[in-house]
Amino acid sequence: MAVKVTENLWIGLSDGTRLAAGLVVVGVGVAPRVELAQAAGLRVDNGIVVDASLRTSAPDVYAVGDVARFPDARSGAPVRIEHFVVAERQGQAAARSLLGLGGAYRDAPFFWSQHYDVTLRYVGHAERWDRIDTRGSVGAGDFGAFFVQGGRVAAVVTVGRDLVALHAERAMEAGDDAALEALRQAP
Repeated sequence: MAVKVTENLWIGLSDGTRLAAGLVVVGVGVAPRVELAQAAGLRVDNGIVVDASLRTSAPDVYAVGDVARFPDARSGAPVRIEHFVVAERQGQAAARSLLGLGGAYRDAPFFWSQHYDVTLRYVGHAERWDRIDTRGSVGAGDFGAFFVQGGRVAAVVTVGRDLVALHAERAMEAGDDAALEALRQAP
């Protein structure tokens, strides 16, 4: 459904519905440019499909960054993450693979955003979840939310709990579900 925002904070939906709004947040994504990869015969599915070492379907061809659709180390599901640090780390991992020094790319995807004195951190990847367990208070600037899928923490978002996000990232990369569960249970 297309969304059109007007000056008086009404949102007009494509079906004619109008919604009053006090605040509007618009998330704009990107579509990966895969035409060249398709023309070269590489496997493409919402990005250039790569294996855990970031290799494409063609021998000795690697893809990294926003265009790479890689297996998430925690879930095994193919994901495409649009964040510059992920692209940097994937480039480093692909270089190690090219030099015969690398293994699977296991870095936990993450991003952060800072707005004035509020820092929001997100680590992991959760396209769907069974429940969200929350701790603390967003208003107090001390908050954590744990996205749980199939009994496992898939992603964590924090406000003012940077150490929780860092510990969650380390636990996800190590495959340490016990450490993630301990973080989820903490007040």
